[in-house]
Amino acid sequence: MASSSLAHDTIAEQLAHAAHRVRAAGLPPAVRRVAADLILDVAGLCVAARHTDYIKAVMQSVEPDGRCTAIGHPGRYTAVDAALINGIAAHGEDYDDTFEGGPVHAGAVIVPAVLAAAERYGASGDAILCGIAVGTETMCRLGLVAPMRVHKAGFHPTSVFGAMGSAIAVAVMLGLDEKAIVDAMGIVGSMAGGIIEYLAEGAWTKRLHAGWAAQSGIRAALLARGGFVGPRTVFEGTHGFFFGFANTSEGDFMKLTESFGTEWLMETVAFKPYACGTMIHPYIDCAIRLAARGIPADRIVEIECDTAEGIVHRLWEPLAGKQAPPNAYAAKFSTPFCMALGFVHGDVGLGAFTEDAAQDSRVRSLAAKIHYRIDPANPYPRAFTGHLRATLTDGSVIEERQPHFRGGAQEPLGAQEIAAKYAANAAYGGWPAARTKAAREMLSHVFEAPLDLQGLRG
Repeated sequence: MASSSLAHDTIAEQLAHAAHRVRAAGLPPAVRRVAADLILDVAGLCVAARHTDYIKAVMQSVEPDGRCTAIGHPGRYTAVDAALINGIAAHGEDYDDTFEGGPVHAGAVIVPAVLAAAERYGASGDAILCGIAVGTETMCRLGLVAPMRVHKAGFHPTSVFGAMGSAIAVAVMLGLDEKAIVDAMGIVGSMAGGIIEYLAEGAWTKRLHAGWAAQSGIRAALLARGGFVGPRTVFEGTHGFFFGFANTSEGDFMKLTESFGTEWLMETVAFKPYACGTMIHPYIDCAIRLAARGIPADRIVEIECDTAEGIVHRLWEPLAGKQAPPNAYAAKFSTPFCMALGFVHGDVGLGAFTEDAAQDSRVRSLAAKIHYRIDPANPYPRAFTGHLRATLTDGSVIEERQPHFRGGAQEPLGAQEIAAKYAANAAYGGWPAARTKAAREMLSHVFEAPLDLQGLRG
């Protein structure tokens, strides 16, 4: 049995204490609504991705030998495999939710983990709701402890923080005691990972990260339930989570623990209107408004964008590579290319990122004219903003600004818009309207009835 001379509660112990006290009856209506919207959004995204090459590859790596649902697929899988498949599918097209201030994509990790574990081990609707709420809130808050440091160190926050969020979500849903919740977090700290080298050439590993985090959380929670011991100082320790992934042990841990369970940052989770990198969205809005002025692309000499230093290495550089991405997936993480897509097509949805679209000469020609300059006053990561300054052939200059992330706290998508997104994604994945409607009705009762995901299979 591990022992320690620590005379105070560790960060993990404080967090476990707060999480263990969360009850479904005490959750604000907005938290319940966001949790339900996350389930619906994830389901639609899983269906949309079910016939993609990367999901076909994932399905070849697992066996249909279990009790759990891979959304949009026949057969039943182990809990960890179902979480892996659904997490990869939900995050695969970069169309999943986000959190301004992180940024993290909580739904694609937490929902697959909780649903798979609930389906395998049994859980009430209240327990499922609490697990999703606690896991999502943990991911959002972790991103505020040492802002930007994880990305700068070369890791993907959704993957790193997602493992921790998944572990506490499943542990809470399974009803583990506070010590076991601490152990689950301590254990999963050694399972977390996810480098961002996918940016180099549009490789598929970013898609893996959400699913890997989801299945890691299940495994860690089960190990803790069995008595396996993890380090209590997993967060703040000399060789702990933040030291390893953010190169610091001096984060603002109050952002993680203070008012946890009484104030809910997850109420501001954003649902994406475009199928690409989060911080690009406000720039797309600016490009679409520029096109709406009736200005043809051949009248544009150049477009300069004010941007945040913190996103340059992922979404702007190397500039020549971002202006001409090698494939459709790499295009999702190119600000110039996504802006050009918005300008030319008026939308940047799932259909915008085919391989043929990635080679569109109209889009590439305009993307080549788009560059950036760093604005030291940019509020990132507290808020995501957009800007462009277009110089035309007659010498005139037009500016457009987007002051916030559309779909986020300042301008959230409504229930009808989220439902419409779900329906469009399900149709994209080949589901007929009647099945899409029936699945939506079933999902609307997840927190109220025994879990039955049979309608999501096949």
